[in-house]
Amino acid sequence: MQGIINVFVEFANWFWGVPILILIGGGGVYLSLRIGFLQIRKFPYICSQTFGKMFKKPENPDEVSPFSAAVAALASSIGASNIVGVPVAIALGGPGAVFWMWVLAILGAGTKFVEIVLGVHYREQNSKGEYIGGPFYYCQKGLTEKGLGWLGRLFGLWFAFWLMIEIIPSIATQSASAIDNLKNLDVPSWASAAGIFLVVLLVAIGGFKTLTKVTDKLVPVMAGVYLIGAFVVIFVNIKAVPQVFVSIFEGAFNGTAATGGFAGATVAMALRWGAARGVYSNEAGMGTAPIAHATATVDHPVRQGLWGVFEVTVDTLLVCSITAICVLSSGMWTDAKIVGKDGVGIGAVPSLAFESVFGIAGSILVTICVILFVLSTIIVLVFYGEKQAEFLFGEKFAKVWKYIYVAAVLAGAGLFGDLSVLYSLTDFFLALVIIPNVIAIVILAGEVKKMMNEFFNTPGKYYLADMEEKKAKKANS
Repeated sequence: MQGIINVFVEFANWFWGVPILILIGGGGVYLSLRIGFLQIRKFPYICSQTFGKMFKKPENPDEVSPFSAAVAALASSIGASNIVGVPVAIALGGPGAVFWMWVLAILGAGTKFVEIVLGVHYREQNSKGEYIGGPFYYCQKGLTEKGLGWLGRLFGLWFAFWLMIEIIPSIATQSASAIDNLKNLDVPSWASAAGIFLVVLLVAIGGFKTLTKVTDKLVPVMAGVYLIGAFVVIFVNIKAVPQVFVSIFEGAFNGTAATGGFAGATVAMALRWGAARGVYSNEAGMGTAPIAHATATVDHPVRQGLWGVFEVTVDTLLVCSITAICVLSSGMWTDAKIVGKDGVGIGAVPSLAFESVFGIAGSILVTICVILFVLSTIIVLVFYGEKQAEFLFGEKFAKVWKYIYVAAVLAGAGLFGDLSVLYSLTDFFLALVIIPNVIAIVILAGEVKKMMNEFFNTPGKYYLADMEEKKAKKANS
């Protein structure tokens, strides 16, 4: 068993270096060029259509609003990786990992926009009248239109199967992250796992509408509370912040020398861990976000795609960056490797940073945030996995299979003692998911360009209608 795990870890370490830079980085550059770097060029408009309409209620309460679909996707991407994954990346790749996380986030915003547009455009309705979509649909339908039906079927089936499997270690990783932090409060692992298990079970039974009701309220609150606490820690250590940015940029190109409990890192390790944790956090290129976004009631696929840029901005450029600056400015990252002093795991480094300012209350605050992040992420992952099973084997099988994911929560209680091993296992299966998805969206980028032309240039509709509405409001104010 250990030999097999070692093979997975070695492959993950190799893939999340130069290959991922070529695939995600190169693919992101190509897609960004095809859409004219919309994520930068139209950023003010994107903000007005996302941040500006976060609290707009849908006309039909029975429909899934664009915001609800986005928050459900954001609930998956804003998870333990934002609090626990970032210090893991720093501990193993050095501060330079943060730089590569930023680079791939900017490119990833364009990638995520493209895959969400495709997800909405090629979606279908199931027997219940619910919208369902994602890579397994746009691979098959979109590539068939390009005369590549055989490749589309292969990619669709491959993606659905391996994502269905990948979600198992992913849920275990999320669960282990929460348990790692709860240990600081002397909560037994079995009690932590049991509590998370029961909550996830109840929501899984309730279905996707129950999920959106939970995530609509949970995600903004948990992100807000965590960010306020992190800003306080940064303010207390404000004198160290300039050096933090120096270490981030130097580490990205020169590596990081050993300091304190930190073992040192090469540029390759900075790239490997920054890329892996960045992609795992914002999910750009993974193909999971379109599954949630495909459920939205929206007037045009491009409008829903704008929420993809919103998600990457909030998830990586805001939450992950604040975590990184918080951890680095506090200096706690040098006090723990994989297992640091007094047996505290690397997953608890943010708790140490908060504790250095708030005392035990800081550790409690981070632990609560991690638990909320984990719960929201696992809940959405269960939904994603259920949809893969439905696509592959039908609705009856999917209803049973989702309880495999609920059970995976318990795996985080101690099947693997090393959190970095769990992350590596997740990275291995994630690679099998990302490869066909990125290739497919690169091939289908032309279809997205056509939809963008329609959205931004149709008189009296979509973008131009939004601009007229904006002018009318200014005239009346």
